[in-house]
Amino acid sequence: MDEPPGPQAGEQHGGGEPSDDPAGSSHGEHGRRDHIPQPDRIAEYGEQGRRAGVAGDGGGGGDMGEGGVGALGGHGDWRAHALRGNPDRRAALLAMPKAELHLHLDGSLRIDTAIDLARSRGIDAPLDVAGMRAALGAPMPCRNQAELLRAFDLPIALMQDAEALERITTELIETKAAENVRYLEIRWGPLLHVARGLSLPDGIAAVTRGARDAAARTGTEVRLICTAIRSHEPAANLELAEAAVRSGDGMLTGWDLAGDEERFPDPKIHAAAFAVARAGGLRITLHAGEWDGAAQVRQALELDPERIAHGPVAIDDRALCAELIARGVTLDLCPTSNWQAGVVPSIASHPLARLHRLGVRVTLSTDDMTVSDLSLTDEYERSIDQIGLTIEELWAIDRHALAVAFADTPTRDRLRSEFDAWAERAGLSRSG
Repeated sequence: MDEPPGPQAGEQHGGGEPSDDPAGSSHGEHGRRDHIPQPDRIAEYGEQGRRAGVAGDGGGGGDMGEGGVGALGGHGDWRAHALRGNPDRRAALLAMPKAELHLHLDGSLRIDTAIDLARSRGIDAPLDVAGMRAALGAPMPCRNQAELLRAFDLPIALMQDAEALERITTELIETKAAENVRYLEIRWGPLLHVARGLSLPDGIAAVTRGARDAAARTGTEVRLICTAIRSHEPAANLELAEAAVRSGDGMLTGWDLAGDEERFPDPKIHAAAFAVARAGGLRITLHAGEWDGAAQVRQALELDPERIAHGPVAIDDRALCAELIARGVTLDLCPTSNWQAGVVPSIASHPLARLHRLGVRVTLSTDDMTVSDLSLTDEYERSIDQIGLTIEELWAIDRHALAVAFADTPTRDRLRSEFDAWAERAGLSRSG
């Protein structure tokens, strides 16, 4: 486990004054989704990556090679290009190798794929691009977590057969690879996709198949996290844990719990499922702190997770922060999604930077690409412009994700070597 990052950056933000616009000024008003790399945008993202010096064919495929900063001016100049206001800033952040640990499959469908599935499966849904975008997105912000969760009803209805699950998984990895996400963990709730007769093993196999195929083609390393749902009966989640363990092929490596915290606040009723998952070699995380503050994060610790999905409200309880540091638990934070769910009043007020500077281990992810209208590069920009991370802090958080990734040690070591080689060429100090 990495040493805590501590207050090495002091209390200075260094990333410019945070913006007053809670939605972020980088991409204009909510509803503009052209920054998400849909199929017709992937080639452009690849070209931006090549201009920024990323080796390969624009998707992060293969070794990052010697090019890591190339077109942006060579050794040591990458940082200047990544600063706010530089015209090459977007390309610079695209060039940065990224690890994303908190991403939901059912919140990240491509718009054109959703239209195709609705038409071919006979699902009552908008069949035009604008209508489908609106249907798959959630309000910015929502009134509460429950309103956000309703945005998943349509994608789940579209994802009730093996072909759809495999396709959506493959496309999500392609999209992420196009913005140089080199390591990716995708989580999904298999029990949500059996309403039309798909068996649990066949559903798990479909997602695994899509992930394996796309990882091989793009060069992005992928692992999967099986998510149990709080509202499901403990016996059903126990069965899910047993099925996840039986899948045992090295691709599915994590176990999670998510869902409506307000209606189902106690995760410990699913302790038996957690025990089976842990005994079967799955790494443990769970969602906490999207309702009822720090108490929910503290309660999650009773299940002894390595990581907690969300949990920014821990900042309100310094004793809890100390416990997170002492136990080495990482918070997988998603600032835009947390604002969207009403956990924080604005992106600028999100405690990502404050938690990091306290020494709490954190990572940075999108949570849901389509529901939150967001790419990881967008989230990186917002973390600098609005939350106030320095470039060095952003890099330390990015690299820390590799230390806590639910991957085997040789894979983590290889990725850390690649990331470190890129950082050396970019003029960033090694962190994490």
